[in-house]
Amino acid sequence: MNQEKMKSISNGVMLNAYPDSIGHKLSDTIKMLQKPEFKDVFSLFYVLPTFFNSDLDRGFSIIDYNINKELVSKDDLKALKELNIDLKFDIVLNHLSVASPQFKDILKNGENSKFKDFFINWNTFWKDNGEMNKDGIIVPDEKFLDKLFMRKSGLPILKVPFPDGSRKPYWNTFYQEIKYNSIIENDIIEIIPHISQNAEMICKKINSAIHKNRSLSSIDFEDFNEYREDFLSIVYSKATYLGQMDVNAKSDLVWEFYEETLAKVKRFGCSILRLDAFAYLHKEIGQSNFFNKPGTWTYLKKIKQIADKNNLTLLPEIHAEYGLHLHDEVAKEGYQIYDFFLPGLMIHTLEKGSNKAILRWAKEIIAKDYKTINMLGCHDGIPVLDLKGKEVNGNYNKGLLEDAEIESIMNTVIERGGRVKNLYDPAGNKISYYQVNATFFSALGEDEQKLLLARAIQMFMPGIPQIWYLDLFAGKNNYTAANKRGTGAHKEINRTNLSLKDIEWGLKTKIVLNQLKLMRLRNTLKAFNGVVSLNESLENELHITWKNNNSIAALKANLKTFTFSVQYSEKNELKTLVF
Repeated sequence: MNQEKMKSISNGVMLNAYPDSIGHKLSDTIKMLQKPEFKDVFSLFYVLPTFFNSDLDRGFSIIDYNINKELVSKDDLKALKELNIDLKFDIVLNHLSVASPQFKDILKNGENSKFKDFFINWNTFWKDNGEMNKDGIIVPDEKFLDKLFMRKSGLPILKVPFPDGSRKPYWNTFYQEIKYNSIIENDIIEIIPHISQNAEMICKKINSAIHKNRSLSSIDFEDFNEYREDFLSIVYSKATYLGQMDVNAKSDLVWEFYEETLAKVKRFGCSILRLDAFAYLHKEIGQSNFFNKPGTWTYLKKIKQIADKNNLTLLPEIHAEYGLHLHDEVAKEGYQIYDFFLPGLMIHTLEKGSNKAILRWAKEIIAKDYKTINMLGCHDGIPVLDLKGKEVNGNYNKGLLEDAEIESIMNTVIERGGRVKNLYDPAGNKISYYQVNATFFSALGEDEQKLLLARAIQMFMPGIPQIWYLDLFAGKNNYTAANKRGTGAHKEINRTNLSLKDIEWGLKTKIVLNQLKLMRLRNTLKAFNGVVSLNESLENELHITWKNNNSIAALKANLKTFTFSVQYSEKNELKTLVF
């Protein structure tokens, strides 16, 4: 059933945006899609998770999977259905927000909460497998710690306050934000009445440290240092906590939650469900916390059983080195895979004027019949870790590019204003680069012809082409947004919201209209439901042909000059577009 559904949409073009990326809410994006210039351009729409109620990481810290009524309405879903646009959503398998009903219940009821095992208490998980430090956190034994894969510096925890005044560490792989709020004299007097005459001085010290963003533990309370823990407990109890709290997939309640969620998103019109951060879900002492086996496969099969009941096609999200060959393992199990390799390969291809690397990858897709969704830009960064080789069981598997070539991509994008995201070890040391944050247009040096050729190549690559809204309108790096402090601020370089006036202006430019022309061909020509061929050419050229009976589409591109032509048949008439 799922396979039949996917055949009908497998070569459609997919829009990718937040509900408020265009205008102020989803209805404004629908107004754009209803314009004549967008007729027959998109078959799919990947709506990012601010579609749901969320509070951090721009949607990826889910409070609940109900519609976010500030941005989305049921009328919007009806309008998209009338446009024959199927929907793709996220389920963030690994974590939920501190503000989720489940975690709030734990904070309220502690050990008596129905959900006390819904999330992972760090100290409970590592009990008898590490040493308690001075902060009351168990540091796992080195043999276990060395196997942990970190997305940020330090241990992946967030300590949260409980009604009894204790602070307990919970597993928090991804983002967190803690905002300490000023305290008043009465806060101190209520706890320690006999020092009321000194309450003003103590408040000033604490509030000054908060205002100056200094460590609270470094405050000298002079004659009152013996009350330090009492003072700090007041601060912690008044703090505002945001965090993506890892769920405990060994809990039956978590799987009941997944059952409810998949049924719910199906009712919203979902066809494809992206499994965000699924590779971090299974945790076992003595194993890596990223795609450990066989546990991750067991969980993935359980999710697939739920998806099959709801006629949902799953798209597991995996960021890992090419040399690890995880993409191949997942594809062999019959899942669609994300082509996170194409963005970096595209930049390399156009900067070096060489087809070798991108053809190698395209040949693998065809030979192994991968079902992919590809992209240029997206809500996240441009992946670079994914292109690397990897040592596995003592053997080194080559990457799609050499390390020096990947460094060259990074340096080029950084020179053009990009920002870097890294990975860390448990001690907080950088161990690898992860991605570069930039708009794809800026990554290409803000060269419109390069962007247009990149789009054309994407349209002719095997797989569903996913289009980041900002790339379509040749968006440039937003340094103002990226320079703002806060969680994930570097990602905002590529998330500029566009007004409906911006859309009107863009639709008068060649770069936008020509991209739409290429995308419409991809979305409507029967040729793209047929067989793809990679034709012989010089290294600085790229020739790709799609054929389906009498319908043909052929791309011929010069990777040095960035000029190209598209020849295609329509109603038995052969046409040629030259760019």
